[in-house]
Amino acid sequence: MPFWGLQKQLGIDVDSFLLRQSMPQPHGLAAVCHAFEREWVECGHGLGQTRARRECQLEYEDFMECMQRTKLTQRLRLILEQRDRMIKQGKYTPPEHHMGKEEPRP
Repeated sequence: MPFWGLQKQLGIDVDSFLLRQSMPQPHGLAAVCHAFEREWVECGHGLGQTRARRECQLEYEDFMECMQRTKLTQRLRLILEQRDRMIKQGKYTPPEHHMGKEEPRP
């Protein structure tokens, strides 16, 4: 931490996006991906950028998955595509309440 908070004084934010989960959160609760970010930072601390990229790849991938949910969305897309294929083939009929055909409520 620098002696003078130059970024804060000038009102700019250059590097806090790197550790956004470690920043103060509302209500003082830890952020969702804070544990993954912490593992990644602890793994790469003191190794240097080149060595940390190679040795901490798994921690970084876990952190990015928690932040961006790319594997989760890909898996959900595949499940929905499979469901649509099964509906077209007639092997699956979704429940009435999934099709918007449920009876109106009083």
